[in-house]
Amino acid sequence: MFHITDCRKYRRCPRLFALEFNAEKREFQPFVRLDEEVSDLVIRKLKIKDYYRGMRGDPAENAAAASENYDWLVKARFEYGGLRIKVPFLHRAEEGWELYFLFIGLYPHGDDPQYYCNTVWVLEHLGFQITDARIIHLNASYVRGDELDPDEMFVISDSFYNGNNNPTQPVMDLIRKRMQDPTETIAAMEKCLKSEAPLPVRTSACSARVRCRYYEDCFGKQTEEEDNSITTLSASRFKYDMKKEGRKYLRNADVDRIEGLRMQYAQILADRKDGIFADRLALRSWLDRISFPVTFLDFEWERFAIPPYKGMKPFDVMPFEYSIHIMEADRSLTHKVYLSVHDDRRDLAENLIRDIPKTGSVIAYNAEGAEKIRIREFVDLYDDLAADLLRINERMEDLQLPFESGTVYDTRMRGTWSLKTIMGMMDEEGYENLDIAQGMDAVFEWRHLDTSDASEEEKQKIIENLKKYCGMDTYAMTVVFEWLITLADESPLG
Repeated sequence: MFHITDCRKYRRCPRLFALEFNAEKREFQPFVRLDEEVSDLVIRKLKIKDYYRGMRGDPAENAAAASENYDWLVKARFEYGGLRIKVPFLHRAEEGWELYFLFIGLYPHGDDPQYYCNTVWVLEHLGFQITDARIIHLNASYVRGDELDPDEMFVISDSFYNGNNNPTQPVMDLIRKRMQDPTETIAAMEKCLKSEAPLPVRTSACSARVRCRYYEDCFGKQTEEEDNSITTLSASRFKYDMKKEGRKYLRNADVDRIEGLRMQYAQILADRKDGIFADRLALRSWLDRISFPVTFLDFEWERFAIPPYKGMKPFDVMPFEYSIHIMEADRSLTHKVYLSVHDDRRDLAENLIRDIPKTGSVIAYNAEGAEKIRIREFVDLYDDLAADLLRINERMEDLQLPFESGTVYDTRMRGTWSLKTIMGMMDEEGYENLDIAQGMDAVFEWRHLDTSDASEEEKQKIIENLKKYCGMDTYAMTVVFEWLITLADESPLG
């Protein structure tokens, strides 16, 4: 018996499906915080009083029997033709049954139609006449008051949304149009499990949106290739074709088959210039904008699907930590860190204003996509702090810019320009010895501070590890910044 999510994995990659099906089950760590039982909130939205509620592991017969006695079925499990589904909400209407899907997001785009189709396929083959289907999703414009208001927080939509987040094709129309018999797919899945996992085949699905957890297992040899391998060419459609032709290194790239990005040219030139390229004039121009004292800033934050505090919207972000390293003109450093456990946003913002010097530049890595946004969110929340916060943003520069623009490239970057990668090139002790070494790991650990029964000793250890990790981010920026100064002062490299 396969679950509907197994079908999704098989469509993405048969090897992924086989490996996951036989793997030891792991604790699921969501990328967004979801403290509320969403089904209970939707029950309030739909004004449901009397209903059957399914549970994990229920035999399918339970839901079938309940449909004889209840007009509402919640989280009911059904099985047919080797496929098991969980139906969020099923309601008996005058001429059949109404199906309500639950989408924990803001705009369902219908990019996985087979999930919806397979659900209807199973139900209808069990004798349920589905007359309509809707999607319940979170309301992007909802702002929480003192208490959650399910009526305002959820939207019941008859349609999917397009790329501009406007209603488009009706849900039931898409299901009827895209409905397919999954029998052959299920048979193929059964066959797939009777032999060794299929050999890896590299496709866009391997790293689309989120890189597959088995990527390194499948293509681990890529990490063993030399730093200047053609496979590190950024955003290239043809790099593997060129490799097959014998164009092994970046310097051998066919310039007629690259997309023409500055980063790509920087990579090729770096391989032709002993591993490093720097446009010294452009780098100096960027450095000339920087003034001392320089404050290096990094936030850590949590994202909540259901807003837990007043004034928050669905999927809002709440910073819980910042680290700053202040570099004086003589290169001396001062470090400050702030860490909260609950909703201490105002206190965090006030401390940030006090801790950052009133003069000099503020530097963050990916400032435009992260730190500047977080500060603008504080501006919207606290009118009386807005002027001071905006002055911080006005002085902020993005340390990522010299790298993503192709101003600087070192072949040891291997086609990426993450802060951890660049720090790893330096002769410095970096992230390797930290108990927390990734941003999402920091978020997962922080959740233990206010949602678990961890002992005080365990919580203090988490706090210590969080401060070390966030502190390493800003320290790494100081190291990279000084390296850029060194590059700019050397003889021309580009």
